[in-house]
Amino acid sequence: MPDGGRLDVRKTYKLFIGGEFPRSESGRAYEVDGVWASQASRKDVRDAVRAARSATGGWRAKTAYNRGQILYRIAEVLETRASELVAEGSTEEEVAAAVDRWVWYAGVTDKINAIFGTVNPVAGPYFDFTVAEPVGVVGVAAPDEPPLLGITSRLAPVLAGGSTAVVIASETHPRTAIALAEVIATSDVPGGVVNILTGHKAELLPWLASHLDVDSLDLTGAPDGMLTALEAAAADGVTRTVRAADPLGQSPYEVTAFMEMKTVWHPIGQ
Repeated sequence: MPDGGRLDVRKTYKLFIGGEFPRSESGRAYEVDGVWASQASRKDVRDAVRAARSATGGWRAKTAYNRGQILYRIAEVLETRASELVAEGSTEEEVAAAVDRWVWYAGVTDKINAIFGTVNPVAGPYFDFTVAEPVGVVGVAAPDEPPLLGITSRLAPVLAGGSTAVVIASETHPRTAIALAEVIATSDVPGGVVNILTGHKAELLPWLASHLDVDSLDLTGAPDGMLTALEAAAADGVTRTVRAADPLGQSPYEVTAFMEMKTVWHPIGQ
């Protein structure tokens, strides 16, 4: 027992749904790295998707510049909590890289339409514009390694493009994902924009892939043996699937992977 006759307060690693930190509705937990993390259930997946859907309207309505400010705030808070992230299992170099990645995507949010949008030449008295719009709710299978940079690399482009996310965290390093959730919860991110579930990917990913209210699915961190079944489940709901060649890639194309190109015609006034 420490000096003073008191016991240390042991941390409870909960889920992150709708801006809150509930335990799994199943009451289950699993042990990893000597601590207990919540083991999410099918109902937790449904609750997370519902929270993400409820948040889509407000998040996409924000200006791209405003979303960039919020992503930059995540980087600021992450920087101040670097020592805590190291204590949760990340290296100092990984934390620094994750901070830089949030800053990079914060800077690209208001440049996506300048890069990919266009005015199309048409034969007629019309303006024809192509603009990028967020796809909606994105399910994300976060890579297991490296835990912090992996989840950051898959989550940041989703948010930069204006979509909301339901993330199935690293199964082997759930502590890092919940530490990031605590950063997000104090970084001006509206509740429900980011939802993070810990637990077993083999149990949770099939429910996420088959959920009809998920618009796109990032399978970058999904186990290889599950890919065919997950893609088939997603196809039943006409859910777009993405699997990055580089799990740690940084590019504006990572943003547009979770956006749709919308073409608008407008008559030219006389």
